Amino acid sequence: MFTSLRRIFKSGWLSFSWDGGSIAANIFIMVMTISAITSLFVFQDVSSFLISELQGKVDISVYFKYETSEEDILELEKDVVEIPEVKDVEYVSQEEAFQAFTKRHQDNPVLMESLEEVGVNPFLASLNIKAFKASQYESIVLFLENPDFENIIEKVDYYQRKPVIERVFSLTSNLNTSGIIFSVILAIVAILVAFNTIRLAIYNSREEIKIQRLVGASNWFIRGPFLVQGAIIGFFSALLSLLILAFITWILSPKVETLFYGLNLFNFFTSNFWLIFLIQLFIGIGLGIVSSVIAIRRYLKV
Repeated sequence: MFTSLRRIFKSGWLSFSWDGGSIAANIFIMVMTISAITSLFVFQDVSSFLISELQGKVDISVYFKYETSEEDILELEKDVVEIPEVKDVEYVSQEEAFQAFTKRHQDNPVLMESLEEVGVNPFLASLNIKAFKASQYESIVLFLENPDFENIIEKVDYYQRKPVIERVFSLTSNLNTSGIIFSVILAIVAILVAFNTIRLAIYNSREEIKIQRLVGASNWFIRGPFLVQGAIIGFFSALLSLLILAFITWILSPKVETLFYGLNLFNFFTSNFWLIFLIQLFIGIGLGIVSSVIAIRRYLKV
């Protein structure tokens, strides 16, 4: 039993080492596939961070009529905070809005002179509302459009900001889907390339297979080396993918952390090293064996 297994592994290794050109192409495609799939896992931290940043910059503002009292505004703020979709509410008084405007445009004398000529504070008090998700603003706006609030609310700027909010929602909805579709396409390509490699190996070994049949070799003994070859291709592809991923995260980590403080890709990689390695190993060997099984069933009738 052990002697047969040793011979099967030896034969699979020799077949792997002899067919260098097609093996290299196979490993290249499989490395791309493994890297793409594991990148979905590794960079989900990045995508989650970026999506959170984008969503954090999106909000809607509720502007109140000039004569609305602060007491009425704060009363409505309490109701808004109770909405499950609302993450945060910030009250900006007329005076705070005036101060923010003058600070932002203090170097523009034309605007400052125009503001002085008005003679009164023209700014409206407002509530800046943030939702947990971009898709939740619609329900918040429906609450604010209640007829009971018509006498105090001047306008809600949701419809002016709606295109931006919809783009953020589209990004959050499609980012992971696109990555999954891309990975599936690469996986299919990798299986096809590996399938072709095993098919060529079977063709090149046709005389040896005939001799094995004549001497009464078992089906497992004939098929085994091709399964081993597929597994070896997957194993080396996984190792190479791990090295490439380590290098990329190490190179990009300082630059990414400069842009997004607290986001360290290399620390994420090292802290999840064994999980990432097992995922890549499973994907690599799995793709190799699956493609070998398909090729054997198609071209090796024993």
